[in-house]
Amino acid sequence: MTTTASETFDETFREQVEPLRREIMAHCYRMMGSVHDAEDLVQEAYIRAWRAFRGFEGRSSVRTWMYQIATNVCLTALESKKRRPLPTGLGQPNADPNAALDQRTEVPWLEPMPDDLVWGGAGVDPSDDVISRDSVRLAFVAALQHLNPQQRAVLILRDVLAWQASEVAELLELTTAGVNSTLQRARANMAKLDPEAKPELPDDERRRTLLKDYVAAFENYDVAKIVSLLSQDAVWEMPPFLGWYQGAADIGTLIKNYCPADGPESQRLLATWANGQPAFGLYMRDDEGVHRPFQMHQLTITEEGVSHVVCYFDTDLFATFGLPEVWTPEAAAAS
Repeated sequence: MTTTASETFDETFREQVEPLRREIMAHCYRMMGSVHDAEDLVQEAYIRAWRAFRGFEGRSSVRTWMYQIATNVCLTALESKKRRPLPTGLGQPNADPNAALDQRTEVPWLEPMPDDLVWGGAGVDPSDDVISRDSVRLAFVAALQHLNPQQRAVLILRDVLAWQASEVAELLELTTAGVNSTLQRARANMAKLDPEAKPELPDDERRRTLLKDYVAAFENYDVAKIVSLLSQDAVWEMPPFLGWYQGAADIGTLIKNYCPADGPESQRLLATWANGQPAFGLYMRDDEGVHRPFQMHQLTITEEGVSHVVCYFDTDLFATFGLPEVWTPEAAAAS
């Protein structure tokens, strides 16, 4: 069968551009703070690239060219979108666990990124990939959302992707001096928003044991055990609720006050990975005895224990992470 010119073109495009999809996805996620927005914008970037590919003259690498397209797509999208914070990024002090919960569903909250979308498999070591774990770390992406779009783009292109200032200037239609000035301001803001954190516990037997204990504590509804697994200064936040809570004791009080579980087996957890960190889909038993999606937990683990938990109440994330609509023993066995 004779290969047409159109088929040859499509094959050449796929061979050169498709291998970049995961890192372009990570780039759009850093810019937007939303996995759903990032997926849409990656699709838009690839459509634009396909349309422009015949005119690509090779004055830069295909990789650089794709980042140029994706960055412009994101900057255009950000013109009509608000930043995506976490509750800890709103500027209010930690909340009283005995006070009423304040829910704001209209806020466009920061979303977690499934590891499968950027590393191709749960638990894959990001150090072996072009996408570093640190570059999609939740705290880093959360801090980026406080920068204006231009600062965000400059910092990512310069500090994450290691572009030259002259390359960034050409893309963003700035002077090199303007890029350097913008980068300086962005770095200063990031130093305040994302200070150097305690190193996370490596993926070793101790961490694996802690994660097993975390699952058991929730599935047994053992609040005292949950508290014992937290570091003393642990932070707990749960968008779309505005409040955030600090300290193991206060977090235990919050769970006792507001968790709808009524005893062992009320809750079931399935493991996944987000932003290079361990995460769980938590299923709550309903009146029919079926465990349905309730919230997702994303954990930061240090030498002191679980130091940060973000509980996302957006149950649409379960489908994004490939988690089933209901918990079953078979799903747990496969997790």
